[in-house]
Amino acid sequence: MLIDLHVHLDSYSDYEVSQILDRAKDVGVGLVISAGTTISSTERSIQLSSIYPNFFSGVGIHPMDIEMKPSLFEIEKLHELASSSEKVLVMSEIGLDFMENMPDRSWQYDLFRGQIQIARSLDLPIVFHSREAHSECFRILREERAYEVGGVMHYFQGSLYEAEAIIDLGFKISIARPLFRIETLRDVVKKVPLEKLVIETDAAPQPFKKKRENWTEPRHLRPIMKEIANLRNQDEAIVENAILQNTQEVLWKRWGTVLKFIPEAQVTTGLK
Repeated sequence: MLIDLHVHLDSYSDYEVSQILDRAKDVGVGLVISAGTTISSTERSIQLSSIYPNFFSGVGIHPMDIEMKPSLFEIEKLHELASSSEKVLVMSEIGLDFMENMPDRSWQYDLFRGQIQIARSLDLPIVFHSREAHSECFRILREERAYEVGGVMHYFQGSLYEAEAIIDLGFKISIARPLFRIETLRDVVKKVPLEKLVIETDAAPQPFKKKRENWTEPRHLRPIMKEIANLRNQDEAIVENAILQNTQEVLWKRWGTVLKFIPEAQVTTGLK
């Protein structure tokens, strides 16, 4: 079984979500975790998780979506949402983004710290975003003791040095479709321990692509897993099982909930 650790399906209609999940199931994707990027998108993800057994939710405000200095109300609302459903598995998507024209960095710092604190208070793993901000992101994770809950650096595209730095902090790295085009990322996948890898699609609506069938969906997760196996010269079944086990390690305090809704999400023992 494959688990798509990070998607953005909240802006699709219920019907479209159902179709996307069916296509994913056809290729062995057992469940998805849809990140929140705002209060409203988080609410929508939680609502969808109540409809579909194989749909789980994250809670968070994305650094690109910060509209004003973070308030106590926002932090309290995020805490409330993170506590509102057993199908909330992670704090996601949180982090820092230092590209040009992004929200005020002091606002980003404050909200990142506040969301890590929520994660620690509720024992929720963190799925974080970092763009042009790795050193600062790692510093805040360390200062806020985010390693106590662990988690994942999502959509990893960095160097081997950066991969090792985040692994040393107690996190795993999440590999997505850039694996097919970034040579340095391919090198990272070859060299880091397999037990430090998880996978995702970061699937979201892509209207800039002319053909709907070319939009990234959770069904594209299997080629990512196959390419990891190919690059590492390992059997696909072994890699698939290892990545499932890695995901279980990230979600270990919530794994009972996963099994409640997806009983077949069992790691196979004895594969080497």
